[in-house]
Amino acid sequence: MVPRILIVDDHEIVRKGLAGLLQPRWEVCGEAGDGLEAVEKVLELKPDLVLLDLSMPVMGGTAAAREIRRRSPETKIIFLSMHDSDSVSELARLAGADACISKQRPTQELQTAIAAVLRPQTTTAFSSVPDKI
Repeated sequence: MVPRILIVDDHEIVRKGLAGLLQPRWEVCGEAGDGLEAVEKVLELKPDLVLLDLSMPVMGGTAAAREIRRRSPETKIIFLSMHDSDSVSELARLAGADACISKQRPTQELQTAIAAVLRPQTTTAFSSVPDKI
């Protein structure tokens, strides 16, 4: 069974670009433009993983991650951020994300992080993937 991914970013062009990069290796089951819509889509679509932008209107990424973690604890979360810093990585970890990826990194690093987070394991990706990719 191909893992299902929900892409959440407030920029449609980013969502479409990510979807093109991820398919056909993974199934993009949906998209959302803000954190509130992301929570609703997680409950509706039950994705295996959410690629979640950190900065969004209506409900930001950290609030959305906490709500997703509370309502769907089995769903994996990877934060996407335009910022590449230890503080962003720590914020992602505290919000319940399994990994944090800078949008400045090469696409291969994103794909590697997704594969690591989706791999069956007993710990979060923060222990098996560099904190900041």
